[in-house]
Amino acid sequence: MSAQATQRTAAQLIVQALEAEGVEYVFGIPGEENIHFVDALNDSSIRYVLVRHEQGAAFMAEIYGRLTGKAGVASATLGPGAINLQLGVADATTNSTPVVAITAQVGLDRIYKESHQVVDLVSLFRPITKWSELAPSPQALPELIRKAFKTAQTERPGAVYLAIPEDVESAPLPEGLAPLPLNVVRPQDPSPSQVARAAEILATARRPIVLAGHGATRAGASDALVRFSEKLGLPVATTFNGKGVFPDDHRHALGAVGFMRHDYVNFGFDEADVLITVGYELQEFDPVKINPARDKKIIHVHRFPAEVDDHYPVAVGVHGDISRSLHALGDAVHRRFTMNGTGEKIRRMLREELEEGREEDGFPLSPRRVVSDIRAAMGREDIVLADTGAVKMWMARMYPTYEPNTMLVSNGLSSMGFSVPGALAAKLAHPRRKVLAATGDGAFLMNSQELETAVRERIPFVVLVWEDGAYGLIEWKMDLELGRDSHVAFGNPDFVKYAESFGARGYRISSAGELLPTLRKALADDVVSVIAVPVDYSANLGLTDKLGELTGPF
Repeated sequence: MSAQATQRTAAQLIVQALEAEGVEYVFGIPGEENIHFVDALNDSSIRYVLVRHEQGAAFMAEIYGRLTGKAGVASATLGPGAINLQLGVADATTNSTPVVAITAQVGLDRIYKESHQVVDLVSLFRPITKWSELAPSPQALPELIRKAFKTAQTERPGAVYLAIPEDVESAPLPEGLAPLPLNVVRPQDPSPSQVARAAEILATARRPIVLAGHGATRAGASDALVRFSEKLGLPVATTFNGKGVFPDDHRHALGAVGFMRHDYVNFGFDEADVLITVGYELQEFDPVKINPARDKKIIHVHRFPAEVDDHYPVAVGVHGDISRSLHALGDAVHRRFTMNGTGEKIRRMLREELEEGREEDGFPLSPRRVVSDIRAAMGREDIVLADTGAVKMWMARMYPTYEPNTMLVSNGLSSMGFSVPGALAAKLAHPRRKVLAATGDGAFLMNSQELETAVRERIPFVVLVWEDGAYGLIEWKMDLELGRDSHVAFGNPDFVKYAESFGARGYRISSAGELLPTLRKALADDVVSVIAVPVDYSANLGLTDKLGELTGPF
C-alpha cells in the first residue's frame, strides 16, 4: 500500500477529536464539500443520523445537549445547508444549551472573492452563538475543536459554530497532530461574605419566595433546592424551562410562572418582599411581571452574575456551584418561615383545574382534558416536549412535572417546530423512557419530515397533534387584544394517512374517551406513532377572562 493511501486527512482528525469529546451522535445532511468528514465517521464509534432538513438536525443537537449536558453536534454543508441550521442554533443559545455546529465552507483558494456559494458564514453565525470561527488549516483543528466544546459546555452554555473549508477538510495531515486532552471547568464554592449578606436580607424578610430556572436544572440542583425549601419553609415556583427541578407534588410547590396573563402563581410573587432566584436567567421570563414596582430585594443564586435589567435589581449575588450555594445559605439563615395560605390556594386551584379537565368529555376535546390525559399516560421520568403555541401555554402552566428535564419547551427563543426532531433526540438520550411530542398542527408541519428519519433510524416516540386548523396562540392573542382574528386559519392533510405514508402508525381521536387508551397503546408500542386529536380552543379566552377577574391577596 502506498504512503499516499495510508496518509491521514484532516477529516479523520476531526472525527477523532469528536470521539475524544465523547460525541455519540452527529445529526446532519452531507454535502459535496464535506464528504470526507461524513465518510470518516463510518470508521468511528459515532452514529451519523441522516435527517431530512438541517433545521431538524440543529433541534436534535439542541435537545440532546439539553438532556445530557454534553454538546450535541449538528453538521451541514456550506451555503444553504449551513443557513438552514441557524434557527436551531439560535434556539440553543437562547435556551442556554450546548451545541457544536460544524459545516463545510468553500476552499481557502476562493473564499476571499466573489464565487459560487460563497457566504460569510462565520459572520452570519456570530450573533447567535457564543463563538464562531473558520478553520484556516489542518494544524488548527485540535485547538479549534477543543475550544468549541469547552466554550459550548461552559456556563453559561450555548451554541458555537465552526466552518471547515473544503480544501482544509480533505488535506493530508502532518505527523503528530492529535486531539487535545479534555479539561473541564469545575464550579467553585460561593463567597462566604456574599452568603452572609444574603443571610442578612433573609433575617429580616417577611415573605420570601424562590424562583428556580433552567440553570438549576443544568446544575443538577434539584435535591439541594428541595432541602433548602424544606429547611427554611420557603415556597418555590419555577420558570417554564425550570419545570420539574422542584416537584409539583411537593407541599411547597407553587407551579410555573410564564403565562401571558397574571396566573395563580403570580399572586405568590405579589406578596413577596424578597426573591431568591436559583439558576434563573432573564430570557426565561420577563422580571417586570414579578417585580413591577422594582421594590423586591433579589438574591441571585447562580454560577455567574445576572444580566442587567431595571426590574431585576440584584441586592446580593451568590455565585458558584448552585447546590453548594443553597447548602451554605440554608446553614447561614437561623430562622424558618411560616407558609401562609397563598401557596395552598394556588396548589388547590391548579389541582382543581386538572381534575375538572379529567371530567370534561366534550368533542373536540378541551385543552384541559388533553393535558390531564397526557399526565395520566406518562410516568414521572417520561419526557414530553411541548411545542410553541397554545399547546405550550396549556402544558407549561397545567402539566404537573416531577423530575428535571421531563417537560421541555423552547422558552428562550420560543421556536415553533422543535418538538418532533427534539423527540427523536430525547429518545436517543434516554432510550428507556417514553417520549411524547405534544404539538399544534401548525408547528407539526414545520418539521414533520423528520418522521421519516425516526422510522428509518428505528427511534420510537409518539407525536400528539393538537388539531384546530389555525395558529391557535396568535388567534388567541388577536381575539384577546383586538376582538377579532385574521390570517391564522389553514388546512391540514389526513394525519393518519400522512403518518402511514412515512411508515409510522396513525390514529385519529373521535371522542374524549378514546384519547387516554390510545396514548397508552401508542406509548407502549416500540414504533413511531402520530395521534391527531381535535381540540376546542374556545377555552382559551375563558381562561384569560377567568384570570383577569382574579383579585388578591389569596
